[in-house]
Amino acid sequence: MNKTQIFEFFSRLAEANPAPRTELEYGNDYQLLIAVVLSAQATDVGVNKATRALFREVETPTQMVALGEEGLKRHIKTIGLYNAKAKNVIALSEILVRDFDGEVPRERDVLTTLPGVGRKTANVVMNTAFGEETFAVDTHIFRVGNRTGLAPGKTPLAVEQKLERRVPGPFRRDAHHWLILHGRYVCKARKPECWRCIVADLCRYKPKTPPPASAG
Repeated sequence: MNKTQIFEFFSRLAEANPAPRTELEYGNDYQLLIAVVLSAQATDVGVNKATRALFREVETPTQMVALGEEGLKRHIKTIGLYNAKAKNVIALSEILVRDFDGEVPRERDVLTTLPGVGRKTANVVMNTAFGEETFAVDTHIFRVGNRTGLAPGKTPLAVEQKLERRVPGPFRRDAHHWLILHGRYVCKARKPECWRCIVADLCRYKPKTPPPASAG
């Protein structure tokens, strides 16, 4: 995909959805961080179900520490890997209270020192909470980047670095949300819905999926 095609690609996604947002539910930067940590190898829908009651009770790292690991597990036991995630959430909350006055740091290098926070999680928090131009490459973005030819790469980091170089200025802040939503709802893993894709003509994926046969 060349520069002109990439600009057109994002122009269409932006026109269709001018203000994309994460589908995780949260009330402040701390709750966002926790939701993203919990979303690893889990769906946003599943995380939201688990955190609605939790976030009514816990708004700050101090309150999370007071809730404790066992109390947290009761809220998130429907989420995969909940034992390890509960341990990480309590540990990172203790660090935020001790070292950061309860505030979520803005820097990737600092965020990734927190238990359970990898590069992808840090990028999501930096982008969504602080408006930084970061590209958090999850399975959806990895697939879309490779399948469309927008940012092919063999690893998430390679795709991220290619997006960093290729995404034009006007679209950099929201690109990660557009790509996630496109991968989640249109450019699906098993069967991309090419017949209703607004960027299909720009995409290098050759076996374009035809529309499903109409009933009857």
